[in-house]
Amino acid sequence: MLDFSKSDGLVPVIVQDTQTLEVLMLGYMNEEAWQKTQAERKVTFFSRSKNRLWTKGEESGNFLHVISYHIDCDQDTLLIKARPDGPTCHTGSRSCFKTQYDQNFLFELERIVNNRFEDPSDESYVNRLRSRGINKIAQKVGEEAVETVIAALTETDKEFIDETSDLLFHLIVLLREKGFSLETIAKNLESRHQ
Repeated sequence: MLDFSKSDGLVPVIVQDTQTLEVLMLGYMNEEAWQKTQAERKVTFFSRSKNRLWTKGEESGNFLHVISYHIDCDQDTLLIKARPDGPTCHTGSRSCFKTQYDQNFLFELERIVNNRFEDPSDESYVNRLRSRGINKIAQKVGEEAVETVIAALTETDKEFIDETSDLLFHLIVLLREKGFSLETIAKNLESRHQ
């Protein structure tokens, strides 16, 4: 049970992406915000500047959906693992913490591909590729794999990086078409390592 008595009725809350484990933001909750978060499964903070409850995403639509939560050993700090609907930071960044690059962008790319599957549009390359069937998707993975090997042996580092990026992108599309995710592959690789 959270102890709200230590810091004037507020506890710090770290929000972490449930899939990538990236730290998205830090906020504060009072007991009312904590109860609302548990009831609605959307992260709600107590805004110290506005002096009111504030559900992340109430204006932007970029809600943080609670997947799990963990109370620290002193019962005065909360870790929430959430699924973000979009950027978390008010600046439009995925996280409020700036890093050199998003080391978890492959998961973000997977989310983008999943969105293209769920909400197809004629302008989407993923949608056009899918409309040609799994054989074409698999063929593209094969083509990109060959181009990656050729680039590794005979082309510049930039060309190699570009071809490797194309290969990973098309592989993510193929995984989704087959009903699998990067998490499936990561777990399989992890089990092989043990």
